[in-house]
Amino acid sequence: MFCYQCEQTSQGTGCSSFGVCGKSPDVASLQDLLMYQAKLIAKISSIPYREGDKDYRITNYLIDALFTAVTNVNFSVDSLVAMINRSLEVLDIATELSEKHGVADSLASQQNIVPVNATTSELVDIAESLILDNRIAVYSKTIVGLQELILYGLKGSCAYLDHAKLLGYHDDSLNAFLVETLAFLADKPDSESTLIAKALEVGDFNLRVMELLDKAHNETFGVPEPTMVSVTPKAGKAILVSGHDLGDLQQLLIQTEGLGINIYTHGEMITAHSYPELKKFPHLVGHYGTAWQNQRREFDLFPGAILMTTNCIQLPKSTYRDRIFTTDLVAYEGVKHLPQYQYSELINEALRQPGFDCDGGDVSILVGFGHKAALSHAEKIIQLVKDGAIRHFFLIGGCDGAKPGRNYYTKFATQVPDDCIILTLACGKYRFNNLDFGSIDGIPRLLDCGQCNDAYSAIKIASALADAFDCTVNDLPLSFILSWYEQKAVAILLTLLSLGIKHMRLGPSLPAFITEEVLNILVEKFDIKPITTPEEDLADILNDSEK
Repeated sequence: MFCYQCEQTSQGTGCSSFGVCGKSPDVASLQDLLMYQAKLIAKISSIPYREGDKDYRITNYLIDALFTAVTNVNFSVDSLVAMINRSLEVLDIATELSEKHGVADSLASQQNIVPVNATTSELVDIAESLILDNRIAVYSKTIVGLQELILYGLKGSCAYLDHAKLLGYHDDSLNAFLVETLAFLADKPDSESTLIAKALEVGDFNLRVMELLDKAHNETFGVPEPTMVSVTPKAGKAILVSGHDLGDLQQLLIQTEGLGINIYTHGEMITAHSYPELKKFPHLVGHYGTAWQNQRREFDLFPGAILMTTNCIQLPKSTYRDRIFTTDLVAYEGVKHLPQYQYSELINEALRQPGFDCDGGDVSILVGFGHKAALSHAEKIIQLVKDGAIRHFFLIGGCDGAKPGRNYYTKFATQVPDDCIILTLACGKYRFNNLDFGSIDGIPRLLDCGQCNDAYSAIKIASALADAFDCTVNDLPLSFILSWYEQKAVAILLTLLSLGIKHMRLGPSLPAFITEEVLNILVEKFDIKPITTPEEDLADILNDSEK
């Protein structure tokens, strides 16, 4: 195996014997084969899609396949084998579509390497020819790294497309771009400039994907509103919901009404408490725990059943393996998987568990500053900037993780001067969202914009401020201090680059797939910088803003 798609990759270069995330060589190989099949399907169906002839069975499969290969989603060999076998059915659909358009003969060279009824070991053997090391030997680290940058951006976007499609939201132009770009990768492009241009197109694509998901969430669950969320337990039976999928949470809330079971969110699901259609359920009582990398300790102490709706799942400890369940695309070997919205086993397990025996203290965290909530205060915020009461805005957010050095973000946030506002989102906020930052004339100094996909809200806020001050986003007193871990963060970074955002600081380490040559291009064009120390970076930012 060789995998370097996430931030915690071994020695900062790549996992070659076993994934730091827990991914086995067989799982890594099968995911490589799944990506090969996705590109093949896209290539065969690319001309019909270009001509506007679509089949949701194709794009729904591609979305599922790419999201499945995001870090910490699927660790199940059986599940991956089933998805690869499903690719044969989708290939038939794609081939039939291409025949209808008279292009099947021109695509005959596109080779399906997956035989019908292949065993797991046969599939793994086939997949070993596809590992990145083999491609790097043919091309170069820079070219393969750029190819992977595009693929990782698409994987991150497909996580958001999956959430949207589960709520019934599609966009044919987005589906067509997904097919087009996977087909582009199937042709193994080797032009550095072409690959960089395509990566920026993926950034624009991801912005539109996040816009679609924002619409899906707002129309389905209501517009997020500032909400205080309890982070202490209530006495009673309990279910903990982790991940990102709000539709799963809503269905669980409906199915547990009147059963005496309290529902808690975990990780980025804390955002759910700000949506009117979710917060109206009285048994959605609060939030438990922090970011994904702490789940083995936190889940061990949780006295109820646990549902994983999306990434990031870790190897469950034996102490809670029998009471954790996965659903949708999440899978882990030996963990019970529930079909979509079929939660009876989860509910029965919660009733068997003791639950919390008493109430905790009264501690809450403020969430719910999506773009509509934040911009409802825009006039006041703009006046505070003009009056000098607000000196600077910092967006400090992104993925959290276990690698040492992430306390940088805590230190940075706590050193931000009192006349500055902090925007935050995704699980990176758990480095400091329990701290009291106070307010500026009634405006909280810490504004939680939501999940990682709510980078869309942060972009909308920044764009509105730029319009108000008749300048570009780069001219605003606004700095981006970003942390990354997996492919959704890659998609968001590409979005920010596609918008021309400059001077971003990225950490805790740079992606292993970004070579020195590519980094130099990003530095030259966008002035993207690795983080150094909170003191140095903060001083540098504030000094520049005062020039």
